[in-house]
Amino acid sequence: MLFDVFKDPSLLLARVVVLVVAFSVHEFAHAWTANYFGDDTPRMNGRLTLNPLAHLDPIGSLLLLVAGFGWAKPVPVSPYVLQRRAPSALMWVSLAGPLSNFLMAVFAAIPFRLGLVSLYSSNSQPHLIPGASEILWEFLLINLILMLFNLIPISPLDGDKIADYFFPPAWGRVLDNIRPYGPVILILVAFTGLINFIIGPALNVLLRLLLG
Repeated sequence: MLFDVFKDPSLLLARVVVLVVAFSVHEFAHAWTANYFGDDTPRMNGRLTLNPLAHLDPIGSLLLLVAGFGWAKPVPVSPYVLQRRAPSALMWVSLAGPLSNFLMAVFAAIPFRLGLVSLYSSNSQPHLIPGASEILWEFLLINLILMLFNLIPISPLDGDKIADYFFPPAWGRVLDNIRPYGPVILILVAFTGLINFIIGPALNVLLRLLLG
């Protein structure tokens, strides 16, 4: 259930660890890539850092703790500067965040694939201190969820700018029309359970791929 995390202190602590690391790396990846393409907007706004205090959004952080997915403060960039550097620059900046989540999920899967920790020990009874398997499982799962969630082509998610680069002009105009309603659409998707139908199948495929 939605608020079951508060009944299991170890699960809550594990998600706090994931929150601090996953969100910070995700947003830093955006900032680093923009800086690589010559846009110093993230650096000037103090976002070219792994300091979680620079990236965490209160509502998005709370949602991650409660529901297992959420958002951080968007990294400000200059589309004009990026477009001058390369037509694909904004797409790469947007893709960098979800890609960082996937790489972190791969890293978390390695101990499971090598048999160093057991997947089953992450599903034990509620307790106070999370074990290594529980933290790694939450880290793996939530990073995959964050990656897939951010790839949804709805503004203000990263998928909107990625899709805008690859979509043909006619589809791009559809994105333009729905962009003002993006936040409302995402709230409805998140709280009606549609998110499970949207990312669930891809999540299961990735879990089988990473865990075997």
